[in-house]
Amino acid sequence: MTAKPKRQHRYNQGTTLSAWREALNQIVFGSETAAGRRFDIALIVAILLSIVVVMLDSVADFQQRYATALFWAEWLFTGLFTLEYVLRLICVRRPWLYARSFFGIVDLLSILPAYLGLLLPGAEYMLTLRILRLLRIFRVLKLSEYLEEADILVVALVNSVRKITVFLYAVLTLVVVFGTLMYVVEGPIAGFTSIPKAVYWAIVTITTVGYGDIAPKTPFGQMIASTIMIMGYGIIAVPTGIYSAELLNTRKNQNLDNRACPDCGAASHDFDAAHCKYCGHRLDE
Repeated sequence: MTAKPKRQHRYNQGTTLSAWREALNQIVFGSETAAGRRFDIALIVAILLSIVVVMLDSVADFQQRYATALFWAEWLFTGLFTLEYVLRLICVRRPWLYARSFFGIVDLLSILPAYLGLLLPGAEYMLTLRILRLLRIFRVLKLSEYLEEADILVVALVNSVRKITVFLYAVLTLVVVFGTLMYVVEGPIAGFTSIPKAVYWAIVTITTVGYGDIAPKTPFGQMIASTIMIMGYGIIAVPTGIYSAELLNTRKNQNLDNRACPDCGAASHDFDAAHCKYCGHRLDE
């Protein structure tokens, strides 16, 4: 079985930078050096502290007692993260590609709410999005194999999209039909004041959540509700089965070699296979 190449990001591939930008790149984007590892650990600690500050600011008692300290702490972290984001753009080899990457967007979203809060009060509490930046801990702690497992989950989810879409359409059809039926049977007296309100009740019921804010009163309505509840238990298992099957297929494909048979051209063989499993021809010829 051949070794997998080291995970690389396209935004950090390209020509060599100037000496100071190259050194800054090794600190900001690299965790192999002692300086880079210290930078990443300090960044993770700062992210955790900033999230704690945002959470405490939403607690009335803390906000009243330490409003000034919390305000300046939030802006201190925002300033540090803004500076860090600018430094990343300066020292990365392909800045625009980094800005459009997953981590680039997360880094930007971690500072934008603070500035939006100046115009839209309350938006600053979305700074808790900074917790997404803790995904870097997998790189810092050399847990790249977990990222590979995450890739498998994403691929399986993408492969399941069409099946799950059909399933969701079927569920949407059911809740509209049952919701309309309950509106006709129960009416405003039981709380089903409109078809959208009845569809909301059907969604809550078929997903087995059951808030209890609306409930049927008539025997016929209760029979319909019982039918939806029983259907809900069966429906919940469907997307789980679809995704599990795709996950097994994805894992199986991840463990196959893409070498093409020189005779029939077929691929997807086992890594330790010496002969084609379709025609029997030797693979290494």
